[in-house]
Amino acid sequence: MVVVKILSSEIVATAAGPSQFPRDGLPEIAFLGRSNVGKSSLLNRLVARQKLAHVSRTPGRTRLLHFYRVRRSRGALLLVDLPGYGYAKVPRREREQWQKLVEGYLEDRAVLRAAVLLQDARRTPGEDETLLVEWLHARNIPVLLALTKFDKLNASERARRPKALAAEFAVTSEQMVPTSARSGIGIAELWRLLDALL
Repeated sequence: MVVVKILSSEIVATAAGPSQFPRDGLPEIAFLGRSNVGKSSLLNRLVARQKLAHVSRTPGRTRLLHFYRVRRSRGALLLVDLPGYGYAKVPRREREQWQKLVEGYLEDRAVLRAAVLLQDARRTPGEDETLLVEWLHARNIPVLLALTKFDKLNASERARRPKALAAEFAVTSEQMVPTSARSGIGIAELWRLLDALL
């Protein structure tokens, strides 16, 4: 496997709407997931930085779209952190505004190359997650499933959970990668899958 070196990473935009999205034309990968799934931690691990994406103890703190420019030995791209959903204790109206913002971005962003849905490997997916994958498929947006916190499973669960979750989401093994932001499991494989879509 070719090792891709991260040369630099930085936040370039925090956007509440399309007028604030970057216009540099770089390919983008969107990261989505339920609040508390470990999205910021995984983004930090992907770029080998501890504090690029803010890790909050309070679920649902990501309420805007955060764009991170990553320069690598295989070219530059933007990683886009989308607002989480699920556990966030926010008013319904605000949650509906998030949904409108996220769906608008996903449907209209010409430079979007793929969406990475994060799923806690220990949890059973909810309707939010399965419907989101169906929604992305219906719009021909390539989807990768990153199983987070995989290091917290025992050996038998590690053998069983990926197959069970692949069936739940109706995705192939090539669309799924077990990951751990803490131990580094799956980080190189996730980059490999992303590169195949860029």
